[in-house]
Parts: sequence; structure tokens; C-alpha cells
Amino acid sequence: MAIKKVFVIGAGTMGNGIAQVSAQAGYDVMMSDIKDEFVQKGMAAIEKSLDRLVKKETIKESDKSAILARIKTTTDNKDAKDADMVIEAAPEILELKKNIFKQLDDICKPDAILATNTSSLPIGEIAASTKNPKRVIGIHFMNPVPVMKGVEVIPGRQTAADVLEASKEYIRKIGKEPCEARDYAGFIVSRLVDALMNEAFWCVMDGNKPEEVDKAIKLCLNHPMGPLELCDLAGADVVMHGLETMYEEFGERLMPAPLLKNMVRSGDLGRKTGRGFYDYTQK
Repeated sequence: MAIKKVFVIGAGTMGNGIAQVSAQAGYDVMMSDIKDEFVQKGMAAIEKSLDRLVKKETIKESDKSAILARIKTTTDNKDAKDADMVIEAAPEILELKKNIFKQLDDICKPDAILATNTSSLPIGEIAASTKNPKRVIGIHFMNPVPVMKGVEVIPGRQTAADVLEASKEYIRKIGKEPCEARDYAGFIVSRLVDALMNEAFWCVMDGNKPEEVDKAIKLCLNHPMGPLELCDLAGADVVMHGLETMYEEFGERLMPAPLLKNMVRSGDLGRKTGRGFYDYTQK
């Protein structure tokens, strides 16, 4: 199952990162979004990322030009008709993703791999919205995509063996390492990191200072970033959505802490709103 053309749905942080690393590995890439302004913003982010690599002398200016030339853009998912692999990186809304996959089912050629970049939603349910669930798989990239080495690959109950192997080979070709996970809410990474963050919220509710919680995790467990800093980076609303998804599947042990709910209701979502566990308005 040869993959040459990759179609990426979503030009946001994850989508443009996936498009970039795919083009860097030599794939012909098309990146789509619902508005041209979103696509152009995604292309600007890719160019900025490549400029950093040129500055570090990781790649040459000629490499940057070649990579950008391999990325085409569109606002019409019907352009995925010739793609060998489609990677959906739309917002974490189950019905939205299912609708996208229903459309792809009719647009794409029969042997195209349909992948979702979800961090916690059920691959099997997304696959069940298609006529051929055997070709659907989860490929969960980490943020930032160009930097992070590991990629979760999550087969559904009906995912074909050759689709799984072709997806792993694609991940290796873009210079990353596949980590195979089972199709339960949160898979491996989100399930563990969200549980850590949730317990950190309880630590703050117990009276621990956020900066002390983060310092302890960084210095004592050698994590590059503390769980509360990570929550501010990801967005409290995003973290709560993930925890709520896992709470439905695993029950009380992954119930979102009241502090997190309070922050989301108050609009203290982290870096994107200027305030979360830390104040970013003065930085």
C-alpha cells in the first residue's frame, strides 16, 4: 500500500504541522480548511517554522523552497479524490469528525487510508460512520508536530492489518516513531497526561501553589514542563473536554476537578486568554 499523496484537513496548529513534516519527507501534500484565510495562515506558520530550521542550518534555503513547493492548498475536500492518505485534524468534536469521514467515504478512492488526528475520541465510532471501516485509523500527533518524535497510531476494531502497517511506515518515513495504542478514550498519552494534570488541579485545590506543583514535577520527575503550565499551553477548555470524554468511559477516577470547571466557566483558559494558572498579560 504505497502512500505518495497526503491530504490534510485543517490548517491550524496540528494540521499545518502535519502538512510540513509530510512535505519535508518528500510527500506531495494538499492542506485544506473551510476558509482561504485559515489556509493562508497555516501556510504562513509553515514558512515561519521552516525559516527557523534555515536559521539553525538544519535545512538550506533551497530545501525550504522545495518543501513549500510540495504543499498545495484548497478549501474543497473534494480535492482529496486522488489522495493515498487523508489525515483529518479538525476540532475535537465527534459529530464534526463523523460528518467529515462520511464525506470522505464518497470522495476518496477505495484504497485510500482515512486517518483522524483525534487525541481522545473513539476511532471505532468514527470508522462506523463510513461504508468501509477497515481503512480508518487514528494517527495522533503531538504538539508541536515538527518537534515531537512520538506519534500514537490507534487501529479500530475493524482496521485492516495493511492499513496499520502502511500508517506506521508513513510515520517512520516522516522521521517519527509509531506507538501503537488501543482504542479506548484518551488512548495512552492523553489518558496519562490528563490524569496527571487532573491530580495537579486537586493539589492546587488542597492549597499547593501552582508554581510549586510545576517545579516539583520538573525537578523531581524530570518533566520538561509542569502539568499546570501544560494545561495553560493546551487550554483549560481542551483539557476539560478530554477529561469529560474519558470520564464517560472510565468513570469517577477521571472526573474533571471542580477547579478546572471553574476556570473554564470564568474564561481563564490559559495562554490563549492571557490568564490560566499563570498570568500572561504582562509577558
